[in-house]
Amino acid sequence: MEHLSEQEIFRRNSREQLQQMGINPYPAALYPTDAFSVDIKAEFDDNLEPKRQVCVAGRIMSRRIMGKASFMELQDSKGRIQIYVSRDDISTEEQPEMYNTVFKKLLDIGDFIGIKGFVFRTQMGEISIHAQELTVLSKALKPLPIVKYKDGVAYDAFEDPEQRYRQRYVDLVVNEGIKDIFLKRTKVYQSMREYFNWKNYVEVETPILQPIPGGAAARPFITHHNALDIDLYMRIANELYLKRLIVGGFEGVYEFSKNFRNEGMDRTHNPEFTCMEIYVAYKDYNWMMKFTENMLEKICIDVNGSTEIEIGGQKISFKTPFKRISMLDAIKEHTSYDLIGKSEDEIREICKALHIEVDNTMGKGKLIDEIFGECCESNYIQPTFITDYPIEMSPLCKRHRSNPELTERFELMVNGKELANAYSELNDPIDQLERFQEQLKLSEKGDDEAMFIDMDFIRALEYGMPPTSGMGIGMDRLVMLMTGQSAIQEVLFFPQMKHEANMISTDKSNLK
Repeated sequence: MEHLSEQEIFRRNSREQLQQMGINPYPAALYPTDAFSVDIKAEFDDNLEPKRQVCVAGRIMSRRIMGKASFMELQDSKGRIQIYVSRDDISTEEQPEMYNTVFKKLLDIGDFIGIKGFVFRTQMGEISIHAQELTVLSKALKPLPIVKYKDGVAYDAFEDPEQRYRQRYVDLVVNEGIKDIFLKRTKVYQSMREYFNWKNYVEVETPILQPIPGGAAARPFITHHNALDIDLYMRIANELYLKRLIVGGFEGVYEFSKNFRNEGMDRTHNPEFTCMEIYVAYKDYNWMMKFTENMLEKICIDVNGSTEIEIGGQKISFKTPFKRISMLDAIKEHTSYDLIGKSEDEIREICKALHIEVDNTMGKGKLIDEIFGECCESNYIQPTFITDYPIEMSPLCKRHRSNPELTERFELMVNGKELANAYSELNDPIDQLERFQEQLKLSEKGDDEAMFIDMDFIRALEYGMPPTSGMGIGMDRLVMLMTGQSAIQEVLFFPQMKHEANMISTDKSNLK
């Protein structure tokens, strides 16, 4: 017990005393709640007689212990409500010590209880519940970091980001507004699904463990399948599988996929992230731009009641239509360099002139991408479609119909970051194989993010894929925008972090 705090020891002793009194601190029985704090307050009627009877449950968040009567604040999944507790009401012949011993001495802030009683308004005007029955539902053995204020200063605040991300369960309980972020995240998904389902597109699932990490330029995680005795890759994208379904006869498919990229972490990147990808037959990237901007306008209204959001002091409007500019025009506008017709060596020299670090593993496409990322990206705060990428940057994208050096591709930039990526999909199997082979050459030069050759995908294209447009959107970044958050960790329940000391078991005997 040496490692336990005084408060933790006290709570464990209270747990034992409850058991000795015949009260189970962790009962398994159903507790029949029929109301929530927020709804009780919204629906309260001073003139209602008899008073409304309710059954609620939640955590004790504060208490004011007095003589024969006390007050406490109960927090349920929607909010908080005051509870009035009287000795004469909750102490019975069967449990005479329910008030003086259980409530006053053995219950603590953070404990879950159930309350049955009637709703009334106190002399101070606060809508409350007069408890007529109290049930212990779960004894908390660790104290919550309840914030206390003195002279305008907050004490015991749970604000350290590392603590908050590691112990999200505490963050959600004690910090106002955190749960709202994740409720809005759910609304984003619901709104997007409604839009796709209204169009009669089909939600599908594709493999997370893949023999070839295709569909994106990224470094994969590698794992081993014991039964098959083969190495597999954690999914970096689901693109190639969804296109196989278009080959198979689906006209429109989409998936919310967990993707894994073994790369850097920062305020906008997490190695495990959620991406939505959608593919629709007989469409092109021009159609997809209109589809995407209409979808985002709908989501913004559904989640925030407006087409505008505010993040980092910037107001961003998702009112359609969005601005459009080609990638090379954007580079020319922000650097004065015209890259049209430039060779790889010439572009490398331009990078050096712009003081952009490059190395010999970078091909023409990656050099152009570096220029755009360093010199242009941050300028696009309002939603802007960056279009017509050079062919070297887009190995899965159809050549531009009026310029074979470019592709029919767009990225949507918002708040200086990429939010969505879309193509008129390449459906020529010969051209696709040649593009994969070019990626192989980049890999041989040392580019560890170059794409693998997926011969089964080539075989699928050889059976014929109709003209198709596809779009991928980073759901975590979209939620960041819709909730006004500047760090991806704020919109992930449990972001990846280094192990805590003594919190991870090293015993692997059960993996045999």
